[in-house]
Amino acid sequence: MNAQPGQGLGKGMIIGAWVLLVALLTLFFSRVLDERENPNQQPLSQVSARGVREVELKRNPQGHYVATGAINGQAVVFLVDTGATDVALSEKLARKMGLEKRAGAFSHTANGVVAVWQTRLDRVSLGNIELRNIRASILPDLKPDDQVLLGMSFLKKLEILQKGDTLTLRQLP
Repeated sequence: MNAQPGQGLGKGMIIGAWVLLVALLTLFFSRVLDERENPNQQPLSQVSARGVREVELKRNPQGHYVATGAINGQAVVFLVDTGATDVALSEKLARKMGLEKRAGAFSHTANGVVAVWQTRLDRVSLGNIELRNIRASILPDLKPDDQVLLGMSFLKKLEILQKGDTLTLRQLP
């Protein structure tokens, strides 16, 4: 059987179109899944007439408050954790951010007692709330290693209100 001129080109174009379609669908659904996991990629922020800074966070389908924020001006993903004494981050992320390991200690976590290092964060921001000189812990095996636990060393300086699936954080002037 003899191939018609251009027949191979037609098959190549069809295969290329399918590959492109699969790639676009992968990108689309990846973004949808990211937004489900972190519905607060751009947290809703406002400032009242009295100067109260307020950030509203929506709960994700797993029941957690996950939000994009920053440490020392570098974007991070926070998981709000009122059970964590400090802001806590993985050793890998701390190294990437150039954070200095200070005094070592042991900490009681949900996974048992672990060795940690202390550090200080110059600036921690979430929406329009920014706090300075925040105590943090560096944990060697915190997973996922690109997520930061937003613990009480940050949260205790705010007013916290949870209603339904919304968590409101307020920084009083």
